Amino acid sequence: MNKENPFTLTFGMEPNECITRYELLEQITGTFESKNPISHAYLIEGIRGSGKTVLMTSISKKLARNKDWIVLDLNSTQDLLEDFAMRLVDACKKYSDIIKKGFNISIAGFGVGVNGENARRDSVSIIEEILNAIKKKNKKILITIDEVMNGENMRHFASEFQIFLRKEYPVFLLMTGLYENIYAIQNDPALTFLLRTPKINLEPLSLLQISKEYQHIFETDEDTGRALAKITKGYAFAFQAFGLVYFEHHNKLPLEKILYKFDDMLDDFVYKKIWTGLSEQDKNVIIAIGDNKSKVSEVCERLKMTSSTFSKYRERLLNRGLIQSTAHGYVELSLPRFAAVTKAYL
Repeated sequence: MNKENPFTLTFGMEPNECITRYELLEQITGTFESKNPISHAYLIEGIRGSGKTVLMTSISKKLARNKDWIVLDLNSTQDLLEDFAMRLVDACKKYSDIIKKGFNISIAGFGVGVNGENARRDSVSIIEEILNAIKKKNKKILITIDEVMNGENMRHFASEFQIFLRKEYPVFLLMTGLYENIYAIQNDPALTFLLRTPKINLEPLSLLQISKEYQHIFETDEDTGRALAKITKGYAFAFQAFGLVYFEHHNKLPLEKILYKFDDMLDDFVYKKIWTGLSEQDKNVIIAIGDNKSKVSEVCERLKMTSSTFSKYRERLLNRGLIQSTAHGYVELSLPRFAAVTKAYL
């Protein structure tokens, strides 16, 4: 095959071949763009590799195409308010009627001069001055934060963001995170407004859409497309990773050897990180379930665990997106070939 491989393993980028979550894209952008938004914030939750950042990037790009929106991507490892102030100043420099002559900013010590006069000011006062000007110009600000973490930095930023909303500044917030981090943030007593913030839990991609993409790219029949799509289990990273290795090798290697290469990618890019975040008993449950649909009673028997004890681990792994219950009394792993790959870690 002479054409360029359309798949990518680069996290966060919109791949050349991407299955867009149109419903969620329209839901969030529609809410933010409405005259009376029901929410000024959304939380996107999902396991590593589920497509959180890609969805956030799609939303950012769509709103950025509108001249009335200014999109700012904040770094969760930095001081969020300081980062917001600096990026806000930088983004607004192209609007001469918002940033007045002489307005400048230095990173160290946050020294700022306004109208040529030197003054030391904190980040909040800088932000509010600009937000006031932006509001008068009928523009809106979208703030995005990828892979949020709970902590003092987040508490301080969220508290100020809530004040910005009370003052009716046109600010909107979109954040992504793992289940455990989003849970910690929403249940932090200091972050009550985030408890009421709509949360989107990313479901697997449509196998029908994956099948159609594979049929088109690999120029194959419907049955083959469906069979290849099932290997991914709808996991967004797997759609890209399997597509990448299959594109490169399907004319040279049998499927079994392609799957070995697929396992290596899953291992290197995501599964090791996921595995290290699990408790020992969580790991035992994963191995006991295996890569096929399993009866809960049989899993409990393998683990020598009561059903009531198992239900606690089941709930936790369901919330983290690692298992699913597709039929009463059965469980299976959500991620493709997860048990097979992670057995090597034992």
